[in-house]
Amino acid sequence: MPGVDLSVATGRMAGVSLQDDTVTPPTAADVRRWRRYLADERAEAAVYRNLAARRDGEERAILTALADAERRHEQHWLDLLGDEVGKPLRGSLRTRVLAALARRFGSVFVLALMQRAEDRSPYADDVDATARMAADERIHGEVVRGLANRGRKRLSGTFRAAVFGANDGLVSNLALIIGISASGADRHFVLLSGVAGLLAGALSMGAGEYVSVRSQRELLAASEPHPDARGAVADLDVDANELALVYRARGMSEHDAAAHADEVLGGLTATDTASTSTADEHEAVGNGMSAAVSSFCFFASGAVIPVLPFLVGLDGWAAVTVAGVLVGLALLGTGAVVGVLSGASPLRRALRQLGIGFGAAAVTYVLGLLFGTGSA
Repeated sequence: MPGVDLSVATGRMAGVSLQDDTVTPPTAADVRRWRRYLADERAEAAVYRNLAARRDGEERAILTALADAERRHEQHWLDLLGDEVGKPLRGSLRTRVLAALARRFGSVFVLALMQRAEDRSPYADDVDATARMAADERIHGEVVRGLANRGRKRLSGTFRAAVFGANDGLVSNLALIIGISASGADRHFVLLSGVAGLLAGALSMGAGEYVSVRSQRELLAASEPHPDARGAVADLDVDANELALVYRARGMSEHDAAAHADEVLGGLTATDTASTSTADEHEAVGNGMSAAVSSFCFFASGAVIPVLPFLVGLDGWAAVTVAGVLVGLALLGTGAVVGVLSGASPLRRALRQLGIGFGAAAVTYVLGLLFGTGSA
């Protein structure tokens, strides 16, 4: 039976000690642990099935194969439990939430979280799990990492502008408002400064992001082969074989470049003579206009949060405190999102984002106090 170590399974199910052939039935703790593993395997299989239902082609086949592997692991725990299976347990809250998200959205966020779940599998340290199962879980993590990376590439350009635009808006406008408040300015002046900072920052971010992305795409386009190069191949001097210079310029060794050029000239391959696919690079960079719009909107959405307390009439320390709490929650949120997408700890990334944001605001507040004291 695939995925089951028969020597372990038979000994534990029958309660037989391999040393003295005495009956040693599994403990209540063993049964509880096996039931938990069984529930988690079923829940993880559901995540992969739900993700597969929203994919097609190769990705669907890969996710379906992962679900099948989880069912093999499920069978291992069923064999160990025997008559002790009992009523089906629900999977962990995390896995059930992932299954629901996969069913509704099927997003890269679910894959990134599943990557972390597979990497944290306890099977390597559990005597009742086979070495094959532990190896499966480790490889599953790499498979899911590869699928998640595809989604990250599709998101990276626009998503980068969106997340970091929001973060910049939160931190810069909070720092601006705190600094001006510390200088002793009245509420209306602080509010006007916050709105001005929002508009100026959002326009600057949008324009900067557009120029950045367009420039990067133009650099990539300049690196692509000239479209007329393909038509020149038929007229090349076969003896001189200057096509080999193209491949040497792209990093091939002299021997490999000559061999590859000979294949192309001899019609032995269908290789495009001067093409190098840059679809992935362009996709990772993103579209200039969409990146600019995302950056503008998300900077503005972040920058408006510190202004809200002043808009509703709060003033002084009350307004600054509320602004700080709101910005702190937003920073935790953006940090957690970045952590999820990067496959890292969402909590750690959220706390790091919070620390950096509040650190910048604290420095600005101190500067505001100094300028306010000096002007007095």
